[in-house]
Amino acid sequence: MSRPDERPGGIDPAVVDFDVLGRWMDGRGLPGGPFEDVAPLTGGTQNVLVRFRRGGRDYVLRRGPRHLRARTNDVLRREARVLTALDGTDVPAPRVLAACDDESVLSGAVFYLMTPVDGFNATVALPEPHAGDAALRREMGLNAARALSALGAVDHAAVGLGDFGRPDGFLERQVGRWTAELESYSALDGYPGPDIPGLADVARWLDERRPTTWRPGIMHGDYHLANLMFSPAGPAVAAIVDWEMSTIGDPLLDLGWLLATWPDRADESAALAGPLGAAGGLPAPDDLVAAYAERSAAVAGRDLSAVTWYAVLACFKLGIVLEGTHARACAGKAPKETGDLLHSVTLGLFRRARGFIG
Repeated sequence: MSRPDERPGGIDPAVVDFDVLGRWMDGRGLPGGPFEDVAPLTGGTQNVLVRFRRGGRDYVLRRGPRHLRARTNDVLRREARVLTALDGTDVPAPRVLAACDDESVLSGAVFYLMTPVDGFNATVALPEPHAGDAALRREMGLNAARALSALGAVDHAAVGLGDFGRPDGFLERQVGRWTAELESYSALDGYPGPDIPGLADVARWLDERRPTTWRPGIMHGDYHLANLMFSPAGPAVAAIVDWEMSTIGDPLLDLGWLLATWPDRADESAALAGPLGAAGGLPAPDDLVAAYAERSAAVAGRDLSAVTWYAVLACFKLGIVLEGTHARACAGKAPKETGDLLHSVTLGLFRRARGFIG
């Protein structure tokens, strides 16, 4: 155990008290001993990630931020439940080694311990051989669709997630739900209202062409390149990460999300994809759909002929979510430059939606 004046890895004890964590791990029968190689992990999440080694085993601890938000603990409980359910499947995801949903253990935060991922985020850095091999980057893109197909193939009820979400009426409530969200921004002083060309036309198109049949399954909820870790040795997806938005819904919306956010050098999306977007060589959207469809079990009962509808819905939903930051920036509650940037992305998403519609 650490002495009171020590901070392993520089971690604030108010965030992770390693004495408390050690006792909790001992009580779960996990390997004991000193904490070694403690280091915080960074990424596109506000949650805390800390890697360490103990008793010959490597772990990553995940908990909410130091100042917990209202729903953080519930979100972490849901994440841990989904990842635990995926153990034993071929979905590339971290595996939960132990989870604590008791808020009294670690400064009011629930947390879980998971396996580390040997991989890199290609929207942050693109190492060799990936940077210099366009064929390898193309395969990375196809594997992003194949990993999603593996998730879509999982029977959510069979893995214990039958009561995890509210799939009934999932598609029917999407347009109304996000239209109401956009309208709520008008309560922010200084926001002039949405100036989004094509907004009404896209909403009408979605309502008129909504698929009438679909099969529920596990949704990641925010499936794009920044939430994937790739193998350093090749094009394989090492892990899908950041499961905060996971639910039971229509998995084809995840595929639509991938298409909506897919890098295109003609718009802002390539810049948002970082080094991978700049390097290019990625497959075309139609190739992603074909790669997803390779796994017949994943698409059984799902109408891939309606994939354009899901891509348009993803543009619509994500654009409205990002417009919320623009609205808060207009009200002085977020940096203006961030609000302006995300508003431009929203406009790009609606342009992409109109392009999908044709």
